[in-house]
This record gives sequence, structure tokens and C-alpha cells, in this order.
Amino acid sequence: VQLVESGGGLVQPGGSLRLSCAASGFSVSSYGMRWYRQAPGKERELVAHITSGGGFTNYADSVKGRFTISRDNAKNTVYLQMNSLKPEDTAVYYCNTRQLWGQGTQVTVSS
Repeated sequence: VQLVESGGGLVQPGGSLRLSCAASGFSVSSYGMRWYRQAPGKERELVAHITSGGGFTNYADSVKGRFTISRDNAKNTVYLQMNSLKPEDTAVYYCNTRQLWGQGTQVTVSS
């Protein structure tokens, strides 16, 4: 049972990235899935959440309207589409469900 994130990198302000979280050992459709981030010197914060079943979503105020969480049940993968990126979005992004965490993927927004 594991989560593996990918898709991070260096992007200029205003750019976009799509993060992926591939799950194994369980079905992402059966559990609420979350993306967190942690910037240097700051606490880990919840960025986005998608519920099981109906797939209702909610977001941190700081990313609302710019980020979109989604789920592909056939690929057993959860995504975080990030648009209009800002330097303050720079952080390590983690995928999570229940007590399970991925290893994280670094996102750096800089010119």
C-alpha cells in the first residue's frame, strides 16, 4: 500500500503544473484523498480534498480558483492541477489518505 507523487518542478510565476499521486494497494475512489504542502519553516497545510464516492471537493482559501483536485479511478490516480502559480506556492506537496503519505514532490515557483 503506497502513494507515489510526481510532476513537481521549477516553473515561472503565472505558470502551471499538474501533480499526480498514483496509489497502489487500494482504490482511490473508496477514500477521501488530500493534497498537503509544506514550505520551508512552515507547518504542513491542507491544500485540497476530494471525497470518496461523489467526489466533492474543497480547497484552502489561498488556492481557491487556481488549483483543481481530481481523480481518475481507472488509473487509480489523484491529480492536482495548479494554475496561475505564485512564488508563495513553493513547497513540497504531499498526497495523503488516512494515515498514508507519499514521499512528496517539490514545486518551486520562481523567475
